[in-house]
Amino acid sequence: MKKALALILTFVMMLSLAACGGGNDDKASDNSAPSTPSTPSTDDSNAGGDSNEVQDVTLKIWTASEELELMKKMGESFAAAHPEYNLTFDISEMGIDEANANLKTDADSAADIFQLASGGVPELTQKGLLLPIGYELDSLRELYPAGAISAVTAEDGLVYAVPFTPNTFFMYYNKSMFTEDEVKSVETMMAKDLGEGVYNFSFQVSGPWYIESFFYAAGCTLFGADGKDASSMDWNNANGFAAGQYMIDLVNNPKYLENKDGIAMNMLREGKLAAHVDGTWNAGPVQEALGENYAAAPLPTININGQDSQLRNFADYKTYAIKSSTAYPLAAQQFAEWICNEENQLARYEDQGVPPCISSLADQLSGDVALSALLAQSEYAVAQPNIPQINEYWTPATALGEGIYNKEITEDNLQEKLDQLVDAVTSTLVS
Repeated sequence: MKKALALILTFVMMLSLAACGGGNDDKASDNSAPSTPSTPSTDDSNAGGDSNEVQDVTLKIWTASEELELMKKMGESFAAAHPEYNLTFDISEMGIDEANANLKTDADSAADIFQLASGGVPELTQKGLLLPIGYELDSLRELYPAGAISAVTAEDGLVYAVPFTPNTFFMYYNKSMFTEDEVKSVETMMAKDLGEGVYNFSFQVSGPWYIESFFYAAGCTLFGADGKDASSMDWNNANGFAAGQYMIDLVNNPKYLENKDGIAMNMLREGKLAAHVDGTWNAGPVQEALGENYAAAPLPTININGQDSQLRNFADYKTYAIKSSTAYPLAAQQFAEWICNEENQLARYEDQGVPPCISSLADQLSGDVALSALLAQSEYAVAQPNIPQINEYWTPATALGEGIYNKEITEDNLQEKLDQLVDAVTSTLVS
């Protein structure tokens, strides 16, 4: 776990009862329960009998290090908009993956609100650790594209998190080395002579969040065509074998660079890498590295089984979620939606370069190089399966990718390894 940065931000709002009761027509002042059936019917800590009573609310927030200062500002604006609460915010640093792990380890001491990749929703809802979002749910559905809401909707049909940015990858490139047409194809890129010591293309074959791109390009599916069939995975068929063979050939090409331990970024800075697969989370560093040669595009095609096929990747979202045991379910939902609203998604973009996922903002910012590439790639991306069985995927897929990268998997044992992968992912069904 990252070393926590304890930032205690206390807002004590000394308001008279008359001031709280007068003229506040914000829907947040209505302490009625969220409407979804699994959401607590009352916010016990907020209930006070008199609807005009100022209520003490303490919310513990985990967020990324780069968002700490912005989170303080968002807390201040929320407090100003919600005089029905005496608010205390306990804000500290916690990475998105660590938040997930720590919630599962010790939910009692976990934050009320924390960052969560939408891919984590199935497991945490299965464990009963997430609070369903019922507050202003119709408004959320209007703000977001259908894919964003689908990504945070569990098998029970309830929404369990509020998205704030798309979370997938595309390709950056140095436009002094490649043209806009050349970056459309891996074969075209790899065929070009860029000089001694320069790598043409970087990917992360060893990463389970990346490796599916080749299998999807080959026509394979994970958990069926709709991602809902826990017993279905066809990566060991003839198409899957072709995808595996392609990756074996790729890592053996001296013009290819496996992105391990951030090496691709170093090569970009040194002018020794022409194209690199990454996401908007590194848009700033990549732009700094490439300067006036900064460019981005959707993932290229690969020639597999004699056909040019588009690399297609997992698409999910970074979100803010709420633990089910929060003492303040209504206020927590209101705040989670607040920090993900249009104003704050725009503030996050301006402060950190994090692209929004609210439809209206994405349209406004279409001139952004990285965001434009992300939106273009989204046309090809496949929603990351949001069934609990996805948790059986990561470790076997990592083993396959690492084996290919380390050259332990060859054409001779590839079929065996693909069979083992499919068996590991599907043999123990998760209900």
